[in-house]
Amino acid sequence: MTYESIEFAVDQAVATLRLNRPQALNSFTTAMHGEVRDALTQAAEDKAIRAVLITGNGRGFCAGQDLNDRSISPGGELPDLGESVEKNYNPLIRLITEMEKPVLCAVNGVAAGAGANIAFACDIVIAARSASFIESFSKLGLVPDSGGTWILPRLVGMARAKGLAMLGSKVKAEQAEAWGMIWQCVDDEDLMPTAMALAAEMASQPTRGFAFTKKAFALSATHTLEQQLNVERDLMRTAGKSYDYQEGVRAFLEKRSPQFKGE
Repeated sequence: MTYESIEFAVDQAVATLRLNRPQALNSFTTAMHGEVRDALTQAAEDKAIRAVLITGNGRGFCAGQDLNDRSISPGGELPDLGESVEKNYNPLIRLITEMEKPVLCAVNGVAAGAGANIAFACDIVIAARSASFIESFSKLGLVPDSGGTWILPRLVGMARAKGLAMLGSKVKAEQAEAWGMIWQCVDDEDLMPTAMALAAEMASQPTRGFAFTKKAFALSATHTLEQQLNVERDLMRTAGKSYDYQEGVRAFLEKRSPQFKGE
């Protein structure tokens, strides 16, 4: 696929996906959804890729849905937003959360609506100090989508999640870090160097172990402690038979840096 709305590049073991509609704050169109799905599917399937970094070009990370792409004509048929969510946003969130490798997000500016929730769905989020997050759905009488109603309460608690969703208040990056919404807030000029260095570091680590960790955390949302203890047992059994575990132990005993393969 030839990309027009995104930029996608692979450097060594890191895939970088840049949303590239800066004139529209990288808001999503149907075409852009197709390109993002294609790029993330490639990243998920390519065993040589061991970490993914998502960011945006221009002054915004992502303003969510481009309303011009689903304009409503007076007296015209109303769009089926449920269909839009099912065909576009839900598959995107599943790709990010189910990918068996770490997905990082570098938020370079405003992240609004689905843009905010796409960022929150990533495993590690770093934001520029000038960035902000807005659950803007309430301004249109809508419900947070892209996993927002599931992710937000788990990040900040139910009281703050409801406040963010119903009031549509802007949360600056520093506050987002203090509330536990993101991993780290850094100065604007440090955003990409920090994010790319972290992505490269994670790409050199035991990728399969990260996949097991993501799976365990996802399952914990609906499990009892007893069920989760069994999950941890089963995942540890598999992880303990991996090359990376054996290499990690050998490196520790030999007092050298491990050379993980992500297998």
